[in-house]
Formats: sequence, structure tokens, C-alpha cells
Amino acid sequence: MKIIVKKFGGTSVQDDEARKQALKHVAYAVDEGYKVAVVVSAIGRQGAPYATDSLLQLVGGKATKLDNRELDMVVSIGEVISAAVFTQLVKKSGFKATALTGSEAGIRTNNDYQNAKVLNVEVQNVMEAFEDHDVVVIAGFQGLSNEGHVTTLGRGGSDTSAALLGVALQAKRCDIFTDVSGMMTGDPRIVERARYLKEVSYDEVVNMAHEGAKVIHPRAVQVAQQGHLPLTIRSTWDAVDEMGTLISDHSLGIQHYRSVTGVAHQTGLTQFKVSTQAHTSQEIFKLLADNHLSVDFININLDSIVFNLTEKEAQKAIDLFTQANIEATYTEHCAKVSIIGAGIMGTPGITAKMVQALAQNRVKILQTTDSYTTIWVLVHEDQLVAAVNALHDSFLVEA
Repeated sequence: MKIIVKKFGGTSVQDDEARKQALKHVAYAVDEGYKVAVVVSAIGRQGAPYATDSLLQLVGGKATKLDNRELDMVVSIGEVISAAVFTQLVKKSGFKATALTGSEAGIRTNNDYQNAKVLNVEVQNVMEAFEDHDVVVIAGFQGLSNEGHVTTLGRGGSDTSAALLGVALQAKRCDIFTDVSGMMTGDPRIVERARYLKEVSYDEVVNMAHEGAKVIHPRAVQVAQQGHLPLTIRSTWDAVDEMGTLISDHSLGIQHYRSVTGVAHQTGLTQFKVSTQAHTSQEIFKLLADNHLSVDFININLDSIVFNLTEKEAQKAIDLFTQANIEATYTEHCAKVSIIGAGIMGTPGITAKMVQALAQNRVKILQTTDSYTTIWVLVHEDQLVAAVNALHDSFLVEA
């Protein structure tokens, strides 16, 4: 039995026109001899009646009196409705199809409601459904706890559902359909010469996703990597044989001509410089951890530590340091810019080229660090566009 997984996001199922376009991709796979597991997100985005954010507003939004278990009861409905609506369309088009909730599809989780972790995927029901149906439509984003309660997997949960099912079903690949034609070398909203990538490695995509690229959730990529499941990022509106970006085990590190694969960014950061003369770095990090503040972009020096927090969390840290008499200065409105590529490791001159490109565009570097596939710099947010375009063009256009 040949199986393929196709995941359609909210914009891909938001109305009849979009769903009919999604159906073309499903029909093409059936005609090619595949059994198709379709994973769907809730219909539309915020403002649409059955979108996740809209359902949350029905119960008071941030002011809700419901606990997380009860909130999961509410928000899981969006994907169930979407699965039923899409199944209706598939059946009307003459295909043998059936719909399953996430729990019926065998996704078992812990009871961390609103952000549950998947413990196991039991696909017997899906495999039995394929004996009589060509298409099984599954509600993404959700599972069932050991206690028998509906759970949801957090943001990006439908991507994760699709990858988990793809691995468990031993699918040929998992197609993630969205409103863009694949991964790009940079955010096209600010990178003037961004272009689509045909192939990337799992590690590169995970790093790009963590650093701000939002085409696919990093958890889904990590699941696929562990199961050696090829992923594609595709547009629902492209032709059925247009494959978008392939994400696979293929290591691009040997392709020395592409040391850098893409540029990503995050905004809304505050940089802290905290003295360690009166308080040790261990004491400072423990204070932050005890108050559920997760720091990023850390540099440890002899007499100070430097790190970043989101602007939302920064004020809490400022208050903590004031109460504890910890000497700290901070710089608001910062942005982190990253260059990412499997070929960075072992390639001399990357950092020098990065610094030169920023200097030529008069971008001030506030902080820098690196890993084997990523180099990060912190800049003032009002220099973000200049920084991203300078690095993109230096590594991905001029090369």
C-alpha cells in the first residue's frame, strides 16, 4: 500500500474555492495510486467563525474562566469541523473517503493541555479505513490524553500531526500545503531579492524556523528528521506537479558553493547587560528561571553576562533585578538577524564577510554568537531591513 500525507493549513481550507483547489492535489495523488491521509487545520484565520482564535473569543479570550483542559475542548472543535467539511467535498467528488478526529487517528498525548506532547501514534484505525477508502481526512492539532481527555498540540500542531502520522504510516512523504510556493532565502516582505529554494536539509529548516521563518513549525521538521520522512513545502494554488521545496536527509554541507542557505530574523527583543560582580551568573540565571523567563542569545564575560528577552518579558526581568539590587542595563527595540546553512561549518571567512557586509551598510553590531550551522547578530530594530538585505545579497546573490 502506497501512502502519502497531505496537510492543508487554514488558508487552504478557508472557503469553497480554496478547498476545491486542495482537492485537486488529493485527486492527483489518488490517480497516482496512493492512499491519501489528509490532515487539516481549522478553517481560515482570526476572524473566520471556526478559526482557533475565533473559538477562543467565544469563551472570553484572555479573560476566560475556563481551565486549559476545557479550552482544549473548545479549540479542538475547529479542526473537527474542517475535517467534516473537507470530507463532504471529497465524497461529493466521487472519492471513497472518511473522516477521523485526532484521537480516532491514534494520536496519544500527555495531559499538558494547550501544548500537549505526543507519546505515541497508533494508526490501526487509519490503516483499517484505507482498506475501504482512498482518502482519510484527519483533524490536525489534537490528540487524546491517557486520562481520556481531548488535548491540543500548541501552535503549529497540525504540522506536527501530519509529520507524526507520516512517520507512523511509513508514508512516501508528507506535503505541507500553505499559501506560499516553498521556503525562501529570506522574508519576501523585507528582503528585496528573496528567492525560492528547491532543496534544504532538516537542520537548516529547523534553524530557519527557530530564527523567525514561519512556513513550518520546527517540531514537525524534527519529527520528520527522526523518522527520515521527506517533507515538501508547497502552495495549494500551484499546479499539482509543482513540488515546491523538498526537505530531506540530503546534506547540503558538501555543496561548498552554497555555504549559506537563508537569512532569518526576529524582532521585538531587549538586550540585557548584567553585572556579575555582586551576584554570580548562576544566581542571575536561576532568578530568571525561577520566574519562568527563558533567555536567548547568551554571552558570558568575566564581569558580566549579556542576553536577550522578548519585549513582553523584559519588564518582568527589569522589576526582578530592581528588587534584587542587581546592576543591569538594557537596550530596547532590538532585532536578531541570522544566516543559516549546513555549509557554514568549516568554511573560513564567513564571519569576516558578514561583518564586512554590515559595516558597508553602516549597521551597528550589538552582539554576535554562532553555532555550526548558524551565525547570529543583534542589531537595532530600525536597522533590520538594511541588515537583512545586506547579508542576503552578500551571501545569496553576489556569490
